[in-house]
Amino acid sequence: MDDRLPAIADQLLLIEREMRTIGMWGSESPSPEKLSSHEPFCVDTLSLEEWLQWIFLPRMKMIIESGADLPAASGIREIAEEAYATEGARVQKLLEALGAFDRLISAGR
Repeated sequence: MDDRLPAIADQLLLIEREMRTIGMWGSESPSPEKLSSHEPFCVDTLSLEEWLQWIFLPRMKMIIESGADLPAASGIREIAEEAYATEGARVQKLLEALGAFDRLISAGR
């Protein structure tokens, strides 16, 4: 078992909690068509928070629960900084949580 798994699981919960706190957590799943985009991060069909909620967090949970290999790298904070450039302090804790996730993933290289 990868020693990072407990810390990564905690970080994923922190990301979800922060998204809920700042009102970036939706109650309805996007359509199957929107979720099946082949573009990175579904940029053509989903907002970043939708991608985080409906694709990233469930996939990471599945990886952790199944014992599959973790990603080799992550750069989600950088993408979020660009996507939320006009949000200011409202998203700071979310950016920090995403950055901590990136660092945990990178620690496995």
